[in-house]
Amino acid sequence: MGRFLNVTTKGFRESIQSEIYVDKTKMIALLNQVIDTEQKYVCVSRPRRFGKSMTIKMLSAYYHSETDSDPLFRNLKIAADPFYDKYRNHYEVVLINMQDFYHKAIDIRQMIQNMNIRICHELTKKFSDVAYTDPADAAETMYDIFLSTDRTFIILIDEWDCIFRESDISEKDWQLYLDFLRGWFKDKPYISLAYLTGILPIKKYGTHSALNMFTEYSMTSPKRMASYMGFTETEVAALCERYDMNFEEVNAWYDGYSFEGISSIYSPKSVVECLTNHVFDNYWNQTETFEALKIYIQMNYDGLKDKVVQMISGSRVEINTGSFTNDMKTFHTADDVLTLLIHLGYLAYDFSKKEVYIPNKEVSNEFLNAVRIIGWNELISAVNESEQLLRRLWECDEAAVASGIEKAHQENASILQYHDENALSCIVSLAFYSAREYYTVVREMPAGKGYADLLFLPKHKYPDKPAVIIELKWNHTAQGAVWQIKNRNYLDAFHNYKGTILLTGINYDKKTKKHSCRIEPFALG
Repeated sequence: MGRFLNVTTKGFRESIQSEIYVDKTKMIALLNQVIDTEQKYVCVSRPRRFGKSMTIKMLSAYYHSETDSDPLFRNLKIAADPFYDKYRNHYEVVLINMQDFYHKAIDIRQMIQNMNIRICHELTKKFSDVAYTDPADAAETMYDIFLSTDRTFIILIDEWDCIFRESDISEKDWQLYLDFLRGWFKDKPYISLAYLTGILPIKKYGTHSALNMFTEYSMTSPKRMASYMGFTETEVAALCERYDMNFEEVNAWYDGYSFEGISSIYSPKSVVECLTNHVFDNYWNQTETFEALKIYIQMNYDGLKDKVVQMISGSRVEINTGSFTNDMKTFHTADDVLTLLIHLGYLAYDFSKKEVYIPNKEVSNEFLNAVRIIGWNELISAVNESEQLLRRLWECDEAAVASGIEKAHQENASILQYHDENALSCIVSLAFYSAREYYTVVREMPAGKGYADLLFLPKHKYPDKPAVIIELKWNHTAQGAVWQIKNRNYLDAFHNYKGTILLTGINYDKKTKKHSCRIEPFALG
């Protein structure tokens, strides 16, 4: 075993011996399907805290030839796969964390040179009988070993994209690095599998990608890797039962990422910290700083601030992810910035609707931390006053509710374009920001003969709070909004609820620029 060649299985052993270990070994079966095929190039990108390094350790332990890893895997899910033994411990595995080389080199050229030297040292030491063409070139050395021994390699690279996350790297350096990887991997018979993992998708330059042979799985398009991007709802529910933690609350704090076929993906690091500490908190900022978020959301792109405020209020916004160039300094539009935030984990993405949103309470708190530092005082004022406004709603104080919404509108008018019911919905949601503490807030929920604009469904730990249904109107009347709730049977959305519901109509009169409110308590059950 070496530092880079067939490394120790200690890392994966520590993972499965940890207090919380969620078995993701069935991912190995997906990779086994592509070994020694044209699809043997795989790049899986996801945010920090989402298990990238643990996956790398798992793959290394399973594939490399110098240790029998059956004792580690025999009780895990992959052991039931019919091809479990066929691929286990059959390969020479090179494992690299690219940051280890990048931060010790003065430039990209030296980084590549150092990596070649270190890898070749271990390869030539193990295969000492091979005649080498160039013992300082990893690609040539692997080719020589393959021709002499018929041994093939699996290459695993963690943090492969680290150089693209640095602001002072030139396009020339990008190309040099990508061309090096291309020369190492593409069309090489000694490669049985190449697996890259990092935060960003593969960097593009010019009219093509130098690594276009890779199949990419990312936070915008995880495809069949979706269930391995984080913890699934089934996995988290089982952990909550084991640790006697409220699943509804864990869901609100750490869920929110969703993909095609997988409705809920949770941040693994945050879930583990929450359950082992028995404390709901922001564990995000223990591994990330909101400084990065602050830098990106205050960039001067038309519509960016508007979109951020909409998402903080609970709205989703449409996005085009296609122009993002997969680095952290080249931006052309507000959508490019938001696409980066998807890959960093600050935003979630609905592929089918092409919409982006803030996934959960933990990340929402990070957005609020960032905008406080930036100085979006009007927005913070609306959030701070939302608890008081919610209490006025519970008291059915119609004038105070209308006044509070109007104040939120006036203070944020310079940010939001206020011209339709969608904008009104954003302001109302922002004004009632604190409702998320007590309620599950649902927007545009199918109910009766239409869609209810806003529903506040009390969380289990707040059974004393009334449910709320809010209908919004633009240039009509608040009373007419309440009438619509009744006439279109929106109360059907509460078929399992027993208690008081506040039927709430809110109207904005564009001519007078005034808001009005009507609240009618209604008892169910």
